[in-house]
Amino acid sequence: MAKRARRMQALAGAAIAVAFLGAVSGSHAQDAPGYNIVPVAEGLDHPWSLTFMPDGSMLVVELSGHIRVVRDGALTGDSVSGVPPVYFESQGGLFDVLLDPDFDENGFVYLSYAHGNPDSNGTRVTRAHFDGTTLSDLKVIFDAVPTKDTPVHYGGRLAFLPDDTLLVTVGDGFDYREEAQKLNSHLGAIIRIDRSGNAPDDNPFVGEEDARPEIWSYGHRNQQGLLYDEVSGRVYEHEHGAQGGDEINIIEPGKNYGWPVITWGIDYSGARISPYTEYEGMEQPLLHWTPSIAPAGFTLYRGDMFPQWKGDLFVGALAGQHVRRVDMENGEPVGQEELFGELGKRIRDVRTGPDGYLYVVTDGEDGSVLRVEPGGQS
Repeated sequence: MAKRARRMQALAGAAIAVAFLGAVSGSHAQDAPGYNIVPVAEGLDHPWSLTFMPDGSMLVVELSGHIRVVRDGALTGDSVSGVPPVYFESQGGLFDVLLDPDFDENGFVYLSYAHGNPDSNGTRVTRAHFDGTTLSDLKVIFDAVPTKDTPVHYGGRLAFLPDDTLLVTVGDGFDYREEAQKLNSHLGAIIRIDRSGNAPDDNPFVGEEDARPEIWSYGHRNQQGLLYDEVSGRVYEHEHGAQGGDEINIIEPGKNYGWPVITWGIDYSGARISPYTEYEGMEQPLLHWTPSIAPAGFTLYRGDMFPQWKGDLFVGALAGQHVRRVDMENGEPVGQEELFGELGKRIRDVRTGPDGYLYVVTDGEDGSVLRVEPGGQS
């Protein structure tokens, strides 16, 4: 697989104390907190996502098809066994692991990953039983159709809604972007299924001729951020644009988010993708970034460790090599701040831990999990 990041020098010491406030636009710089960045796990192979377990341990997904365990503050030596084979090529691999809402009772987890071969591959979701060390009783509950012959743009983020239905992002496959406007294709869509993989009866296109019943929204490009916010009841999603046009969207069922008919970006060749940035019947983003920051990973901070950040959105930036804080007030973005750029790392995931700290996953062949704690100078 082509390496997508330079090997970075290992973080030294038990903690890095910083007082970095970042580049602030329309935000309250004087209120920005200081912080310390503490290494949690290092030497990871292209880590892609982070999940917190009820016992205080963490699961770290590596794109190559491994799930690593962080327990008692340290990375254990063994990977989780029983992980299904993944199509590990370019952007393809193992993406996300998500706990069942009733994990304490049934032990189920859900995996998203690239499945297939160079000529026919796509996004797959499998349910499995997890006992803390091993996955068993694997059941495939979703396969995106049609398959494609490109090893890129899979989406692969997972999120549960309050009714215990599962949302899955499916990318457009890059060379198949027109599929994102077709209701008979999962490509470029967010799909909603129950925990067995069935389309709920109240999905917006159930019963519609020549439409996939699993589709919940469509017109997306490559969605690598997805979350449900219990306080507002909103589903937030972000997706990569081409050269520019990265977006954060508020997702509602049945809505068309426009790709590739409307976009703020241009093609990598420099050609214009579309003359339109808006069109009747297509949704506008909550905000967009041009030039691209390459968003990956997503959290809405509701913790207590950083009161100044409560209610704000945090987005990892691969190309930008920082975490972008979106200052939210009354449900609207009022400013942005670049954080943790002093790391000089591509950021693949950002999560709020049950302890109220922020956790950041750096990308690459020597990736890390880092904990952000209050400290330093404000």
